[in-house]
Amino acid sequence: MYQDTQLFIAGQWRPARSGRTIPVLNPATEEVIGTVAHASKDDLDEALDAAAKGFAAWKKVSAYDRAKLMRKAADILRSRADETARLMTLEQGKPLPEAKMEVMAAADIIDWFAEEARRAYGRVVPARGEGIYQLVVKEPVGPVAAFTPWNFPINQVVRKLSAAVATGCSIIVKAPEETPASPAAMIRAYADAGLPAGVANLVYGVPAEISEYLIPHPVIRKVTFTGSTPIGKHLAALAGQHMKRVTMELGGHAPAIVFDDADLEHAAKTLAAAKFRNAGQVCVSPTRFLVQEKLYAPFVEKFTALARGLKVGDGMAEGTQMGPLAHDRRVPWVESLVADARQKGAEVHTGGERIGNKGYFYQPTVMTGVSKEARAMNEEPFGPLAMIAPFSDLDEVVEEANRLPYGLAAYAFTRSAKTANAVASKVETGMMTINHLGLALPEVPFGGVKDSGYGSEGGSEAIEAYLNTKFVTQAGL
Repeated sequence: MYQDTQLFIAGQWRPARSGRTIPVLNPATEEVIGTVAHASKDDLDEALDAAAKGFAAWKKVSAYDRAKLMRKAADILRSRADETARLMTLEQGKPLPEAKMEVMAAADIIDWFAEEARRAYGRVVPARGEGIYQLVVKEPVGPVAAFTPWNFPINQVVRKLSAAVATGCSIIVKAPEETPASPAAMIRAYADAGLPAGVANLVYGVPAEISEYLIPHPVIRKVTFTGSTPIGKHLAALAGQHMKRVTMELGGHAPAIVFDDADLEHAAKTLAAAKFRNAGQVCVSPTRFLVQEKLYAPFVEKFTALARGLKVGDGMAEGTQMGPLAHDRRVPWVESLVADARQKGAEVHTGGERIGNKGYFYQPTVMTGVSKEARAMNEEPFGPLAMIAPFSDLDEVVEEANRLPYGLAAYAFTRSAKTANAVASKVETGMMTINHLGLALPEVPFGGVKDSGYGSEGGSEAIEAYLNTKFVTQAGL
């Protein structure tokens, strides 16, 4: 059911020229389930050459025809959703229903960008003189280098790939080595839909080696990265040295603000679902739960009960609600954050321990009394940790929400329109969802501010970073 993953370069699936591979593990069992090809400089050179040739051909294809091919790719991906979801669960660990939801959402994202491909409008600017035309036109920026993480192996690739294809660009995707088969399956859907050779290329290997080779290369004209803030800053600096356009979707530490007048049950259930989805390995995962004093104690009780009641297990097993952490580096990281918080006086209401000795399972964890000096209150946990603290008024909670350099996502629950408008205005974030979970739909912007990056990977804003704006003015003779 799980096959070894190869590189996809110039329209061909093939092993690395060196023959090197990297083992792929199932995080629920720690067993090797396959391998992924390890690209070398020779493979990257071939991918760059293919991307240059692919761009030269693809930019001439009309937006109408690009959109038709993309819709076909989306339909192919939907038809393979079950098998692709199984691959994702085997290599990433998330429950099978979550994996299938990700595949189906990816198809919707392709459809959205297919429509946007036909709406990359320019404009006519009224001239100051007679017989003068002033035109603003949009042109594809060129070959793109995309770097994507393991937490959403398809979702993070499909946004970058589809924006590139929609606008007439070619792309080299450096997908995650931990979860290689599911993004390969998504790119295969594009290839089987008839995407010309060289338009989409897929490589794996040592992330630092690949990024430091691709980003400065003159063929690459745009860089897009999803991942941690420290690595994002390094890649953005590298791109800046070579005047490459960049989109950065980086880390978060999302505040979830619950006011006294909120619906307690709705807020607790909604936030628990968001917190423990994908074992908390989500860039927009709520992390600092800030609850107004009147509702604080009942919220802690309700949220803790929901966390304690989650069924944790192999994502392939029936009824699993939370799978393992994705790889062996995650468990020690989460353990270190919990130990540090405990040392600084935190109380653990549930969880706080690894589950068993086989597989990277960790208990859904709820803590209170966590010092602002604790690492978990300052560093992105990226795991199933919820830290709940009380607040008294709007000014206090806004100060805490804005305390960190992150600004990706924020949550709020209130029945007051005045409070909702105030918190939306004052919290420094790229995305705010109030009284529901409304982030990451294909048609809405997706991106952060401050150290959480810049640019959007959703909505009509997403294609702008893949287009050059050209001004053409002409006077009649």
